[in-house]
Amino acid sequence: MRYLSLPFIGRYMAYSVALIAAMVLLPFSLSDPIYWLPFGLAAALVSLGTHDLLQTRHSLLRNYPIVGHIRFLLEAVRPEIRQYFAESDTDTQPFSRSERTLAFERAKKTNDKFPFGTELDVNAASFEWINHSIAPRPVATEPFRTTVGGPGCLQPYSTSVMNISAMSFGALSANAILALNLGAQRGGFAHDTGEGGFSRHHRQHGGDIILQIASGYFGCRTPDGRFSPERFAELANESQVKMIEIKLSQGAKPGHGGVLPAAKVSQEIALARGVPVGRDCISPARHSEFSSPRGLLEYVERLRKLALGKPVGFKLCVGHPWEFLGICKAMLETGLFPDFIVVDGAEGGTGAGPLEFIDHVGMPLRDGLLFVHNALVGLNLRQHVKLGASGKVITAFDMARVIALGADWCNSARGFMFSLGCIQSLRCHTDQCPVGVATQDPVRQRALVVSEKASRVESFHRETILALAELLAAAGLDHPADLTPRHVIKRTASGQVQTFEQIYGFLKPGELLSGADDPQLRDAWSKARSDSFSLT
Repeated sequence: MRYLSLPFIGRYMAYSVALIAAMVLLPFSLSDPIYWLPFGLAAALVSLGTHDLLQTRHSLLRNYPIVGHIRFLLEAVRPEIRQYFAESDTDTQPFSRSERTLAFERAKKTNDKFPFGTELDVNAASFEWINHSIAPRPVATEPFRTTVGGPGCLQPYSTSVMNISAMSFGALSANAILALNLGAQRGGFAHDTGEGGFSRHHRQHGGDIILQIASGYFGCRTPDGRFSPERFAELANESQVKMIEIKLSQGAKPGHGGVLPAAKVSQEIALARGVPVGRDCISPARHSEFSSPRGLLEYVERLRKLALGKPVGFKLCVGHPWEFLGICKAMLETGLFPDFIVVDGAEGGTGAGPLEFIDHVGMPLRDGLLFVHNALVGLNLRQHVKLGASGKVITAFDMARVIALGADWCNSARGFMFSLGCIQSLRCHTDQCPVGVATQDPVRQRALVVSEKASRVESFHRETILALAELLAAAGLDHPADLTPRHVIKRTASGQVQTFEQIYGFLKPGELLSGADDPQLRDAWSKARSDSFSLT
């Protein structure tokens, strides 16, 4: 009798009702067409319920035939329900509605002003701001730029203080790449190719390119996946390429390789990456061209010569401190320097990655950037190397904050994705992006009109730089290079109001060489090796 209990009957109620309705309607439908539609509906529900009972993949559907699908339906639209109806304007998962709205409005060059006052809790711990001056400066009108190129560079590049961060063709659609590059060309800023290769879509509009070389050596590899100097030289010496970036790791999944499944390796993607069509495209977790800090710098020098003196640097999310300090030790010993280093924060984005890596691997941006800046300053190396920073940089204040911590310029990925129309649907890994940004579906990406979105990319950059100029002028400054740690203020957990200079330990030039006060830093420096990424 327990099988006929109310809970049991309730679980199968929808299936039972559909079955009874189909049986009752069957004779009527045979004689009167008016019953065809209700009978067809009942029969379809019976077929669905029977399938649910017989399938073995979902236990929920075996216990709750037909009605169990309601749960999957609600789960499918949960992100949209939360985004449109449940979240506040200041919830940051991963970007707040206010931040997304700001990016949209600046991209469309409409109204990027907000009414009534801040929605943030200004008395909360971790609230940050910039103090203004009683004597503000005139708002700068020239574009903010910084020159990248160290002692070994023959073709320095003047880069904007805000550029498009690394996003590969393959992760993004062809139309998205076209719009980003056209926007960069019109706005005079740089577009990082990402590790997926320098595709024809990057070339079409002639925007300045940062050519990224990762562990898969896509676009400059031999058939067996090794680095090809000849192919690299061919790419690097194209006039559109302004800098070369060696990717050691990225913030969202540092220390983790990747696979582009065979089904996604189309003719176009295979051509850009230099891999076979229809076969898994493997991105190893580490490079095969070097295995030590000294080897990395020798590789930097090798690429710089092949690129006829163009700036060469590397990008990383900081992990073990002694590994980066080993690179610094190799700089001192060899006299070889990267022209730039881009520090990517663990909060950086990705098309797809393991949750454990996204949430719990790698240093967040401000910690990693401060560490790299301090290491270079403390070893008297900072004057040779420019620093870029990436990781959830959307607003002018985001830029000011990381520049105050030591960056010379910022890269933004998701900010420019918003300018393309990204609605943060969190479908990047499914190939079902609803706005045609992160998909290879030709029908979906047709929704992204290149000429329209390129104007928005250009506008987002221009309006954000203007906002930065206004922010600096209010603080009595003329250029982002004038920002120092004392200009940014933070309320600490204890309720104290302190500048970044007071909160964070900034080393003086040469201090690490003479023995820094920080025992952890001293210990990491003593263990760092120039000939190995391992501890001494």
